[in-house]
Amino acid sequence: MKIPLEDFPNDIIGKAQRGLKLPDETNPAKLGLSAAALQALEAKAWYPNDPGTIAGLACFNTPFQDMTVNSYVVFDPVSKEAAAFDTGADCSGMLQLGVKIQQIFLTHIHTDHVMELDLLKEKTGAKAYVSEREPLDGAEPFADGRTFQIGSLKVETRRTSGHAKGGVTYVVTGLAKRLAIVGDAVFAGSMGGGAVSYAEALRTNKESILTLPDDTVICPGHGPLTTVGEEKLHNPFFAK
Repeated sequence: MKIPLEDFPNDIIGKAQRGLKLPDETNPAKLGLSAAALQALEAKAWYPNDPGTIAGLACFNTPFQDMTVNSYVVFDPVSKEAAAFDTGADCSGMLQLGVKIQQIFLTHIHTDHVMELDLLKEKTGAKAYVSEREPLDGAEPFADGRTFQIGSLKVETRRTSGHAKGGVTYVVTGLAKRLAIVGDAVFAGSMGGGAVSYAEALRTNKESILTLPDDTVICPGHGPLTTVGEEKLHNPFFAK
């Protein structure tokens, strides 16, 4: 079953209005939004292409209140060494994969993304990591730019704050496709609400995510998988 897009056009316009403090403005150009991309979403004329199965990536979509939230496990297909990225609202699927989860990487600490952290740590013995900009009990803080390994896979950390103070994007290389696990920084056709700073969210998304190669698979906290190239063309916040 296809995961629906996280936001409708009115959600996107509302985020821009709040971020720019222009509550009555509806002109996309004045809100810095692509009118064409908004129209395509309104007409249901765009949905991101399915990147297909990627060996070493497992995706989980679990219900949380009136929405769903995504979490991921990335593993070295040879050694089966693995890491979880966020926990979602139910980590039971992660525990059934038959891989060795040794690390838990948090994109940010909003409840829906860390709800099962204590349980996942208990069941796996894995160590959790979180940005030092947003400490959390039970997770080791790290500085921007730190790198990690998952077996032979490399994990690069990039700052994507603005939606959350400690927002982190994890760029994983070594699988058939480069992954960017972005939390709520970017969604297919939208982005996080910029609750901390809308301007910062736009800037760090452009600097840390949109500069990645176009074929990079974006694994968001809500909604379907997408790619950097798709978002450059179809995301109202970034499309020209």
